[in-house]
Amino acid sequence: MKLLVNDDPTTLSYWLNWRVFLCAVWVFVPMIIAAFIIWKYEHSGNSESDDAEGNQQESSHIRSEKSWKPCLKEIHPVFLLCFRIIAFGLLLAAVCFDLVLHGAELFYYYTQWTFTLVTIYFGLGSLLSIRGCFYIPKIDRHSKCYITEDTEQGLHVPLAHGVNGNGMRLREKLDNRGTIHALITSGVWDDLYQVLFQVTAGAVTLTDIVYWGVIFPFMELKDYEMGFLTVVTHSLNAVLLLGDTAMCSLEFPWFRISYFILLTGIYVIFQWFVHACVSIWWPYPFLDLSADLAPMWYLVVALMHVPCYAIFLMFVKVKHWLLSRWFPHSYLYGP
Repeated sequence: MKLLVNDDPTTLSYWLNWRVFLCAVWVFVPMIIAAFIIWKYEHSGNSESDDAEGNQQESSHIRSEKSWKPCLKEIHPVFLLCFRIIAFGLLLAAVCFDLVLHGAELFYYYTQWTFTLVTIYFGLGSLLSIRGCFYIPKIDRHSKCYITEDTEQGLHVPLAHGVNGNGMRLREKLDNRGTIHALITSGVWDDLYQVLFQVTAGAVTLTDIVYWGVIFPFMELKDYEMGFLTVVTHSLNAVLLLGDTAMCSLEFPWFRISYFILLTGIYVIFQWFVHACVSIWWPYPFLDLSADLAPMWYLVVALMHVPCYAIFLMFVKVKHWLLSRWFPHSYLYGP
C-alpha cells in the first residue's frame, strides 16, 4: 500500500516544523536511554580475581548451553536442532520468494527487517545447536583426557589453586592445547543469539499487532486483496518463534528491550534519510511527518514497545512457571 506524501520531504521546509521536532524527541530520547541501559547492564569490567574469572567462565558456559539445550530433559537437543533447521528453511524460502516477486523494495518495510532477523535467528540457532550436539561433546572428551594426563603426573594438589608443579596455570595449558575449543565455544555468538532472540520477539509482536490491528482493517475498507506471502510474512515468523521459545532455555530479561528500541529507531532514521534524499511514498501512513497527527502516532508506536515486549515476556514467564511445576525434576533452567 503506497501513500502519496502531502509535501515534498526533500525540501527543507518539510523538516523545519514543530511536528518533526516532537517526532524526533519520541525517537531519539528512547534511543539514548536504551543505549545507556545497554552500557550499564552489558558492560563488564575485567577482574583480576581468579574467582571472578572462574565465575565468568562458568556463566559463559551456562549461556552457551542455554543457546542449544532444550528446557526439558525429555526433549533431545537434536529435536530442537531439527526444528530450527526446518524453521530456517521455511523462512528463507519465504524471503527468497518475496524477493523474486517484489525485489529489493521489500526491505523498505519494517516487517521485512523483522522477518529477515527471525530468519537469521533460526540460521544462527541451527549452527549453535549443531555445535552443541556434535562438536562440544567431542572437545570436552579431549579436554578430560588432558586433565587426566596432568593428574597422573601428580598435579592433583596444585590444581586446587589452578597452578601445576611448574608454575603454569592449568587453564593456560588447556587453552594452549584447546585453541579450537575456545573458538568454537566462544560466548560472543551465544550473546549475539540471546540479543537476536529478544529483539525479534519484541519486533515480531509489534509488527503483527500493528498489521492485524491497524493496517489490515484499513485495507479491508479499501477492498485490498491480501496475498499469501503477506499472510506468511505476518504470521509464520511469530508461530515459529513461539515454538522455539516453548522448547529453548534462552533468557528474556527486561533491560534488553533496549535493543528492540534501537532497532525501531534505526529503521525510522533510515526512512527519514531516504525521504530527505528522494521524494517517494511512505511504507506506513503514520510515518508521514507532514500529517498533523504525526507526533501522536510516533508517540503511540514508541509506547507500544513496552506492552509488545511485555506480552512476549509474559509468555516466557508462564512457560517457566508451568514447566517448573509440571516437570520439576526434568526442568533445566529457570527464567
